Parts: sequence; C-alpha cells; structure tokens
Amino acid sequence: PGRDRQSDTSDSETTDIRRINHQPGTRDSRYDPNRFRLHFEKESKEEVEKRKKIAMEKILKPVAEKELEIDMTQIYPEEKGLDFPRRPPWHYSMQREELLRKEEKSFLEYLEALHSKNPPGTLSHFEHNLETWRQLWRVIEMSDVILLIVDIRHPVLQFPPALYHYITGELKKYIILVLNKVDLCPAPLVLAWKHYLTKQFPHLHCVCFTSHPGQPYSTRERVDLSSWEKKIQRDAVAVGTEGDQADDGSESVLMEHHSDVAMEMNSLTQELYKDGVLTLGCIGFPNVGKSSVLNSLVGRKVVSVSRTPGHTKYFQTYYLTPTVKLCDCPGLVFPSQVDKQLQILAGIYPVSQLQEPYSSVGYLCERINFQSVLKLTHPDHSPETPQDPKTQDWTAWDVCEAWAERRGYKTAKAARNDVYRAANSLLRLAIDGRLCLCLRPPGYTQSKDEWESHPDLAEIIALQGRKEEEDEPGDREDDEGESSSELEEDNDRDADDDEDADGDDEDDTVKADRKGLTLNMFSVLGENECA
Repeated sequence: PGRDRQSDTSDSETTDIRRINHQPGTRDSRYDPNRFRLHFEKESKEEVEKRKKIAMEKILKPVAEKELEIDMTQIYPEEKGLDFPRRPPWHYSMQREELLRKEEKSFLEYLEALHSKNPPGTLSHFEHNLETWRQLWRVIEMSDVILLIVDIRHPVLQFPPALYHYITGELKKYIILVLNKVDLCPAPLVLAWKHYLTKQFPHLHCVCFTSHPGQPYSTRERVDLSSWEKKIQRDAVAVGTEGDQADDGSESVLMEHHSDVAMEMNSLTQELYKDGVLTLGCIGFPNVGKSSVLNSLVGRKVVSVSRTPGHTKYFQTYYLTPTVKLCDCPGLVFPSQVDKQLQILAGIYPVSQLQEPYSSVGYLCERINFQSVLKLTHPDHSPETPQDPKTQDWTAWDVCEAWAERRGYKTAKAARNDVYRAANSLLRLAIDGRLCLCLRPPGYTQSKDEWESHPDLAEIIALQGRKEEEDEPGDREDDEGESSSELEEDNDRDADDDEDADGDDEDDTVKADRKGLTLNMFSVLGENECA
C-alpha cells in the first residue's frame, strides 16, 4: 500500500499522445496526407486504476508451454474478413484528384466493411493512414519478388494470409518469407515454425535470417533466380551514379527516395523486370528487424539521392547491383485479432501509448522464467532471511518495483522507485528480445522430441552460431539470456523504431553494434541465386 501511487508516474508520462506514421505535409493545401492518421485515445482513469489494482494483487502463475501454441486461424479467422485495402481500378485518363477521391471512397468502404464484421474491441491496432497503404500498393506493383519479413518469435502475428493470397494468386508473383531473429528462439522451434508455415502456404519460400550469425551464411537457404537471367541480361542497363558519392572512396550503394510523384498515374506500371532490373519489394510490420535485414543485404555505405528535392519522401529503393534493386516499404500493421498483450510484446502496439503497462508485464512474466534473467529481490524481502525464488509470490507490480530498485529508477520529486518507468523498460526489453517470449505452432509441445532430433536441426544451429551441445535460448535456468546488469533497455538489439519515428532508422547504439557487419549478403550468392 505504501508503494503504489507515489511511485507511479504514468499520469505525467502519457500526456503526449503520439502520431503514428505521420506524413509531412504537401505543397497542395487541399490535400491532407494525415486525415486518416491513427490517434490513441486515453482510457478512462477508472479503467486504468482497475487494471493497476489487479496488477498489484494478482499472484503470477506460470503458464503451461502448450498455452503458448497459436494457430493462424486464431489471429486471422476467415469469417471476419481481415483483408487489407486494395487500390481501386484506375486508368491513365483519370486526373490525380479523381484518383484520390476514388481511393479515399474505397478505403472508407473497406473500413466500414471491416468494422461491420468485427465488433468494437475485437480488432487489433492497425494502420489507418491511407497514405501508408498507398505506399504498400506501389511497392507491390513495382516489385517482381516480395520479401515479407517476420519475427520468428511470433511469425503468425505478422503474416497476413490475405497478403499471401493476393501476391501469389491475383498477381502471380513470388513471395519469400524471411524468418528473422532466429538466434532468439530454440533451433527446434525455428524449424517447427518453418515447416508449419510452408505446409499452410505451399507457394511460400521460407528463409531463416539473423543479423548476429555464428557462421556467415547457410548455403541451402536459397531461391533460384535462373528463370529471370536471360531477361535481365538482355535488358540490363547500367545504373547512373548521379547524386552524392562516397567521400572515402569505398564502394557504395545507390539509394533513391521516392516521393509523392511516384504515386502519379504516369508512374504506375506492372511491367516485370522493367529495364532489365529485378525489383525486390521489402514489406514487414514495425519491430520485425527489417532494418537489420536491409543493412545485411546492402552491406555497404548507402548513397542517398533524390530526384525530386523538396517532395514528401515515401518508400526507398536500394540498388544492390546494376540489375537488382530492393524497394523498402514503411512498416505497417495489418488488421487482425491479436490479443492486446501480444500486440504490445510483439511491438505491434506502441509501448509509448500505454497508460497502464503493469498488466502487460504480468502477462510476460507468467510466460517466461523472469527470475532466472532479472535476478530480482522481492520488495517485501527481509535482508535477514534468505530469499527462495521457488516459494516467493510475485505480482506484476512487485516485479516492476524490484526492477526499478535494481536499475535505480527513481521519481523526480519524491525519489521513490519509479515503477512506471520500470514497467516500460521491461516491455521494451521483451520487444528487443532480451526478455524472450517465443510462441509455438500448433502441436509443438506434443511433438517437441521429434523436432529436437530432426535432421535439419544442425543447419539452424549453425546459423544461430551455437554448438549442438549448447543450451537453447529460453531453456537455461541460471544463465538464461543476459545478466540483469547487461539488460539495458537503451541498447535495442534489432528494434526498427517504427513506433516513435517516421522511418526504420536505428539508433546510434544499434549502428555502432553493427560496425563489424560489412558483408554484402547479396555478393555471397551464386550467379542465379538470391537469399
């Protein structure tokens, strides 16, 4: 009772309701690119206090591993119409204003239909900015192959079936699913997810990836591009090097910032391998580590050019070779029925918008062995008696206060433990993978022994950089993950920062952490192969 309100700074921390995927204004004052921008409304004080009280009183109980199994249909039930907005039909004679009106009308009809099948409170947080969806349309249209990047800890949350069926069915294009951050999951679980997804989606090419590999590259994880070779060789044109050049004489990568002009009618085309260039489109939810995948693919200094200075910047294009370019779409969230707590821990719902983070901490702690990582001292523990972690009862509030004490988080005025800051710290560590929660595919618990002895396991272990006899992440009792002294929420591992910024730029810590990663992953491929 004495450690509640004085140490909760949530009221002062959440007064700024942030703007998600805010688009800079255009020169055309008649058109507001942010009229669909998603705002996060504050919950009532009564709702927040009710959940806070539960977090203070409810004793945390470990959840059985089987409860972590999740099926695609739980997230994207077919009967709920969880599609994504499509570009309405158009033709070259349409004026820009007419196209915009038609797209806006179609988008509003899409939202109305979506909400008619899904009662309030059942849909996840998802992208409401039409401008961001337009960028997705453009990237898909101009790409020959789509790279969809997901986090291996919870891939089904970030893999909309509607997108897969649209790309492979209607557009007849290839889609490669990049299972990123595989070093965060046990190797048998990585393998199980890969088999589950390829079984569910037969036209899907799955590759595993980590920006912290133990061995350079898994030579078996390749996709054959030989069918495009003749077309590319016949039509290939040298890419111009106009614009900024690297000042240190090192090899560089040309990058284009596309603007709103790229959305004009005369820019729209679905010509494959245009000008003999193979275009790879990169799509992914926020916080799936898209930046680290791009950094590894490019692997060299990026030269930024803009053909239309002063225009709004949209998606970006990187030339990997003169005949292969990668088009990067801003991170965006598709509608689903993901549980609110999973939305938060998967980085789908921004932590910065939470007014009451304690219940999310409790949800996390019931699903991981938090004490083996954090090494916390219970707030009610007496120094005279030894602490037994197996018999000590914890609430979510206890965990937050103990972490605040360990990290030295204090309120500015009363210098009490700042549990709100501690709760946010723990959630960011979870999103970053330092407190690692991994979901399981259906049936994994029952068939775990089979996956642990699977013949393909050695390759996943090699990619993760582990020896076969090493403990898997999440299985260690005393040294699981990093020690609490190393758990700094500012040292984000692969965070894309999409929730707090307009792009996928990583902070200086992440950039510094990658100074040694200079390998151009594209350059290690064979002539007809692409990762």
